[in-house]
Order: sequence, then structure tokens, then C-alpha cells
Amino acid sequence: MELTVLGSGSAMPVPDRAQAGYLLTDDGRTLLVDCGEGVLHRLAETDPGYEGVSTVLLTHHHLDHAAALLPLVKARWLAGADHLEVVGPTGTKALVDGLFDVHGYLDGRIDLSVREVSASRSFSAAGFDVAARETRHSMEGLAYRFSPPSADVPGESGPLAISGDTEAFAGMASFADGSELVVHDCSFPDGTDVSNHPNPTELGRAFADADVGRLLLSHLYPHTGGREREMARGVRDAGFSGEVEVARDGLVVEV
Repeated sequence: MELTVLGSGSAMPVPDRAQAGYLLTDDGRTLLVDCGEGVLHRLAETDPGYEGVSTVLLTHHHLDHAAALLPLVKARWLAGADHLEVVGPTGTKALVDGLFDVHGYLDGRIDLSVREVSASRSFSAAGFDVAARETRHSMEGLAYRFSPPSADVPGESGPLAISGDTEAFAGMASFADGSELVVHDCSFPDGTDVSNHPNPTELGRAFADADVGRLLLSHLYPHTGGREREMARGVRDAGFSGEVEVARDGLVVEV
């Protein structure tokens, strides 16, 4: 599998980081995880482009993870695509219905399907096997763990996990245990008074005993600018023994 970071930023835009978005590809399969503002511009720079993405998987419904969802519908319609599937936690159908209530002229332009998923059972999205876990955030959300369908392991033990927005806690570390790569929310540096997101020390402590090859810190607020090395060091100093890297838009990782 190949992961491309389309957006490593947050609800407070900065010039070099789009809002949340990740492109997952494998043997012709393409899956877009989250679709924040600016993600479509980054997606247009990839080989699949927005024409090649027919499934979007949402971690939750905050604007910085879903703001470009309807622009994606319009872009695919104008490009001649005829289908889009939106997958996400409870409330995804209501979100999509509400968007079309505001922009009714787009309703019916493409074949749009919506599917709600939960942590109670694994599922398939764009051909990937996916397991889910509830997050700890200011609204209901899901973290996901991925494996290609040809893999010997199911989604529950796949090599890639994406946390979405969440505090760092033992249950999330257990969910990701055994992954080669975990993309995890680390929105603020140490010393910032914040809730619903972890800082490096909290993340490192939570994952201290987890068998994870590499943590990729993402969902970065402007407060992190210039402190990226300090943040990576903080995760390691708090007990995480794997590799630590701060995400950047355009980063491509083979998993």
C-alpha cells in the first residue's frame, strides 16, 4: 500500500498545510480518507486525481475533515465521473443530506451512495479491508486500520492505522498495536493548554508499550510551526521506541 499525505493541517489554515486528507492506493485501488479544505488541490497533483477517487472515508464530521466533500462531488461531475461513495460514522447520511439541502442543484448530478459504519464490525471501502475504533474527541468519530484484500491479515491487524482526531489513550495504542505505520493526531506542542487532542508527551506515553514501527504526527495547528523536531523528540522522550516523523503535505510512504 502507498499512503500520500494530502493535508496535514487543521482548522486553522497555514500556507503549507491543507486540512485533513490522506490518499491510500494499492494495485489500482484508491481511497480518500477525510476531505478537508485544500485537499482537492493536493489530490489534483496525484496520479489518480479526483477523477480516480470514487470512495471517501470520513473519520468524523468536523469541517476541517469534510469541507471539500461537496466540491469533490461537483469536480467529479464536471470531469464526467458518474459515482461517489461516502463512508463514515453515524450521522454521515445526515451530513450529506444537509449539504445537498444547501446546494440542491448538485443533487442527482452523479450517483451518490452513503454508508454508515461502526466499530462493531470490519468492513470494506474501495477494496481495502478496514477495522474501526471509537475515538475520544469533541464529537463522535472513528479511527481506522487498513489492509489490502490480498493480505494474509484482516483489517484488524493491517499495517496502517489512521487515528482521525482523538486524544492519545491506551485503547488507541492497543488498536494500532502491530502496525507498520500509524498516522496520529498530535495537534499541539507540549505546554499548550488544549483538550480533545494530544501533545507529544501524551502521545509518547500512550504508545510507550505499543509495537508500532513508525508514528507520523499530523493534524498540526499553527502552534507547531518551527517546533517539529522538538515534537518528534518529545514523543520519543516520553517512551515511544519506534520511528517518529512529523507529517508534511505531499509526503508519500510505502506501507
